[in-house]
Amino acid sequence: MRLQTMALAIGCGVLFAGPVLAHHSFMTEYDLSKSVTVNGVVTKIEYVNPHVNFSVESTDAAGHVTSWRFEAGSLTAVKANGWTRDAIKIGDNISIEAFRAKNGTPFGAARSVTLPSGRQLPVAGDGVPPLNK
Repeated sequence: MRLQTMALAIGCGVLFAGPVLAHHSFMTEYDLSKSVTVNGVVTKIEYVNPHVNFSVESTDAAGHVTSWRFEAGSLTAVKANGWTRDAIKIGDNISIEAFRAKNGTPFGAARSVTLPSGRQLPVAGDGVPPLNK
């Protein structure tokens, strides 16, 4: 009986280890000292677990285009902050305040999104510090 119980415990541990390890810590990927504001056109939106993700193309003053990817909170967190599935749409020109990835790539943890109407949506959640507004 002990052997069966131990085998069951090990099996459960292996089964649930993947999802636990798959989720990352905010502090390991993003740098709180590297805030960035990006203005760009939405090219992709994914309302999936564990985070809402979206991509924008930003053009600088010299005409160089950079594709940025942002991570927001979970579906529940962004909904609690006023998001709906049509809050941002592909083709919208938005402004994103975010924390940069530590590795310097055009990737960030979004803190807020300013819509074309001027409405600001906070997206803090899942470890992202909230706006101080």
